[in-house]
Amino acid sequence: MRSIRFAIAAAALIATSAMASPTDPRNGAEYTTLPTPQAVPVGKKVEVIEFFAYHCPGCNMMEPYVHALVKKTADNVTFKRIPFPFQGPTDPEARLHLTLEAMGKAEEYGPRVFRAFHIERQRLMKEDAIMEWAVKSGLDKAKFTEAWNSFGVITKLRRLPQIAASYNINSTPMFVVDGRYVVSADTVQKSNPQIPNNQIAAAMMTTIESLAMRVAKEKGYLNNAAAPAKAGAKVDAKAK
Repeated sequence: MRSIRFAIAAAALIATSAMASPTDPRNGAEYTTLPTPQAVPVGKKVEVIEFFAYHCPGCNMMEPYVHALVKKTADNVTFKRIPFPFQGPTDPEARLHLTLEAMGKAEEYGPRVFRAFHIERQRLMKEDAIMEWAVKSGLDKAKFTEAWNSFGVITKLRRLPQIAASYNINSTPMFVVDGRYVVSADTVQKSNPQIPNNQIAAAMMTTIESLAMRVAKEKGYLNNAAAPAKAGAKVDAKAK
């Protein structure tokens, strides 16, 4: 009886893997659907959110793929980043991103923060280390401190744990398409065991693009969406 159960389970896994594909993602395979969809902005573009952390190796590895996807889908997708508060509602690392965002410097300085963590091996996990890095990186100390302590940044920081929970986010990087479809490396990899580890990042981007274009078609945002590149194909790392 046990061998029969194993055989059935194995057959089900093989069947799921055979049907799964980042270019035609399926619920419960490449992505999961939130039980309670979250509100999305009104407009003619599909919202894609990345929950990330600067210290996260996977997020750092995803950077060129994310920038390429943002550039490719700019006409149809609104891309948003939300820092995941690993240290809770006072997380200094998340606060760093919110501060750069408030200053209008997130796009310019975000890559520098990734570099500080992953190339220069700096641990920007505490306020004093972050302040020192900000000044050495050319940011005005007074303006950075003002933004760091601003009501807007503090309010957003305190809300991060609640926001992450509402999207069922428990690690990074994770992506949410249209406030309802959640994509992670884990879901893509498990549903596509044939894809090599070094191609999972590309497969995630293909899944996200496929879902975004599917939503755009469903909502009537476009007539003919371009077919996403096949998982594993080389992606242009250059962005804006």
